[in-house]
Amino acid sequence: MAFNSFHFAAFFPIVLILYFSVPRTLRPGLLFIASCYFYMAWRPEYIVLLLGATLVCFYGGLKVAEAEQESAKRRYTTICLLLLLGVLFVFKYFNFANDSVREVVSWTGGSYPIGAIDLILPIGISFYTFQLLSYVIDVQRGATGPERSLGTFALYGSFFPQLVAGPIERANNLMPQLKELPGFDYDRVVSGLRLMLWGFFKKTVVADRLAPFVQDIYSSPGEYEALGLAVGTFFFAFQVYCDFSGYSDIAIGAARTLGVDLMTNFRQPYFATSISEFWKRWHISLSTWLTDYVYTPLTRTRYIKLGWYNKFLLALLLTFLVSGVWHGAAWTYVIWGGLHGTYLVCSMLSQKLRRRIVKNVGLAKAPRFHAALQATFTFLLVCISYIFFRAESVADAFYILTTIVAGTPAMLASITDASYVSSQLNVRAHLPEFVLGVLGILTVITYDAIQRFKPEFGTQILAVPTLRWSTYAATTFAIVVLGAFYENASQFIYFQF
Repeated sequence: MAFNSFHFAAFFPIVLILYFSVPRTLRPGLLFIASCYFYMAWRPEYIVLLLGATLVCFYGGLKVAEAEQESAKRRYTTICLLLLLGVLFVFKYFNFANDSVREVVSWTGGSYPIGAIDLILPIGISFYTFQLLSYVIDVQRGATGPERSLGTFALYGSFFPQLVAGPIERANNLMPQLKELPGFDYDRVVSGLRLMLWGFFKKTVVADRLAPFVQDIYSSPGEYEALGLAVGTFFFAFQVYCDFSGYSDIAIGAARTLGVDLMTNFRQPYFATSISEFWKRWHISLSTWLTDYVYTPLTRTRYIKLGWYNKFLLALLLTFLVSGVWHGAAWTYVIWGGLHGTYLVCSMLSQKLRRRIVKNVGLAKAPRFHAALQATFTFLLVCISYIFFRAESVADAFYILTTIVAGTPAMLASITDASYVSSQLNVRAHLPEFVLGVLGILTVITYDAIQRFKPEFGTQILAVPTLRWSTYAATTFAIVVLGAFYENASQFIYFQF
């Protein structure tokens, strides 16, 4: 069930009313049933995979906790890892790996008889797999105790607000809250609904309005010159941000109305002044998961015979390659992850040189201007990586990148030609979406700037009843008229991961 559907518009109020109407002891059961229904509204048969993974990790966690020897703990943890990652591999990565092997064999002149498997990727499988595995690993490390209530653990694995696209929660944060679900709290409900409203705005009014431009440009990049490709990439940067952060806002807001606090998943990432800071502000739940369960173990492993600093850099690169593979079974995602890993490695290696340059050219005396330059350059690097994230093939990605680089001088020379700009952006075919998309981007940038630099200003606006209700009404109007009932709508981008 998608958040941006009439199905959810009916489902969530009913769940909310029933949740606060039944006795507190029945609320976990109600949420579990609602979560199962939420997931089964997509494809009912795939609930078997979710429940199977939940049972494996529940009993696996108990076995890990009961084992007295460390070798036995590692063995049970490994079994859980192999089972869940094996299912993930079959559904998400088998065809990618199989096709890659076939290409290599074909290149050597051999024949390869194994064909593709026709399977539909279970929605949310990457998210709930990581969440469930983190519990088993934490039990093995002694970072959390084993959960002995199957009902509580089943709700932890299936909690519908964050089930299909995160945030990827940890047992230490989510499990205790599910055991002590609170009663009705007016302030929490209002705060949650307000956050959901903003999330719906970002998704339906901004992301879905930018989608037609991005789709036209990236589905036929050869028909566009540097300007169209550059603007398409810029639009995609805000499409994917508003789409995914919008989902996260809706998820966090929905959970908050139910009395559950989920972790923040985005924190104004496009104001980051470095790639390192960007990843502390973008998809935070995945970044911290990869840090704890991939990067940190790699830096501590004894199997990589390198000096500490070189091991640290290699761990960074490998972690982002894993991030790329997690996002999708295609070489474009691998390159995207590798780019971000390379950015970070180059940043570490050039740190002293960059500090010296900043000092010598006098940027240290203008910290705000320096921060603006850093944020602009960071955003540019992120947009370059987005070309590979969005492109339909590696060849398309390199074509887009090289065309933008080679055509930038001509693009700047023609930027004042209105007819040229209109033809490159196909404005006539999508004029309403273009206007709404640009206004939406400006709205999101303004909101994020306030949250980043003047958060008290937003609080002051909401404290004035007239301004508060005017904001609610305008946002709701935009969602209903310009979003929910608009011709062009799409599913959330991260549902495919």
